[in-house]
Amino acid sequence: MKFNLNYQNAISTPGTHTRLIRLMKRAAAGETLRLGFLGGSITQGSLSTKPELCYAYHVYEWWQQAFPKAEFIYINAGIGGTSSQFGVARADSDLLAEEPDFAIVEFSVNDESTEHFMETYEGLVRKIYTSKTSPAILLVHNVRYDSGANAQVMHGRIARHYSLPAVSMQSTIYPEVVSGRIENREITPDDLHPNDLGHEMVASVITYFLEQVKAEMESGSYEEETEPVFPAPLTENAYENSYRLRNDNSEPQLSGFMPDETPQQHITDCFKRGWTAGKTGDTIRFLVKGTGVAVQYRKSVRQPAPVAEVVVDGDKESAVLLDANFDETWGDKLELATVLEHGENKEHQVEIRLVETNENDAVPFYLVSVIGSGE
Repeated sequence: MKFNLNYQNAISTPGTHTRLIRLMKRAAAGETLRLGFLGGSITQGSLSTKPELCYAYHVYEWWQQAFPKAEFIYINAGIGGTSSQFGVARADSDLLAEEPDFAIVEFSVNDESTEHFMETYEGLVRKIYTSKTSPAILLVHNVRYDSGANAQVMHGRIARHYSLPAVSMQSTIYPEVVSGRIENREITPDDLHPNDLGHEMVASVITYFLEQVKAEMESGSYEEETEPVFPAPLTENAYENSYRLRNDNSEPQLSGFMPDETPQQHITDCFKRGWTAGKTGDTIRFLVKGTGVAVQYRKSVRQPAPVAEVVVDGDKESAVLLDANFDETWGDKLELATVLEHGENKEHQVEIRLVETNENDAVPFYLVSVIGSGE
């Protein structure tokens, strides 16, 4: 469905269309193609009444209708409440293992508008762009409908640096909300997550751009060109090679921590393949190679919950507290704490120890993973 939006304003970065046009030519020829969507809760489909009504599925349906000879495989790799820092660490297992031919990246309301998240976002973009299938990439900037806030300023720098197309809800849907032509509660109950109509509207912004590229391909006006030279990183690029340590691919030293052996059914089943502990002094130690370390753990709405601290290379003065008590009510959160960034490139000793527990703790401390980054 087309809405009364200024769709031309949607294209925040035109980018180079070489990969997209090649992909559409393959689709027109009837190939089997894989469509991937990597992002946060909006990509996962939060607040759509069923999975088939989220924006990602609508975009998948557009490809089916636009290229009826082709077969398309739908890969939704959205996980709510997660940033591009986690996205780059899980991209290999959750997206690239599926060998996508097309990838939408959507983290502009999950990332903060900081240099840190510009760097993590760049690492993610580089990892996808240089992956085995050389997928066509489209960057999507969602927005908060109460404030217009997102990380588009930082993410847009990456889009322009790599000449990647990007579309924005900040410049299409949000102005209609500000003007009052669209009531915010028509499209979102919480000013962040779209409802069914909101998801359809987001999808229409994306498919408008895809329709322009399709028309360009069909007109023959697009001169086939080689891809632009892949540029050197814009940032320090410490996150492109991020990796996760979980209980199925690492053997940390355990003292009180126990591995969680229950199977993980889906990528959104976040609290699996980790470790649990419940007594003060319980400790787990890792060796992590690289220049950066982050820790993922569960913040729980069930309280009280334990508090841990993480110490890198014995530097107790720089210890970071990991408080598992979550003050919100919407559910447990997969929290990510950066404990070392742009450090020395070496093997680091990482110790996580419970420092505060109670006899009546409602849940144990759950360590989901340790993430290493850097060369």
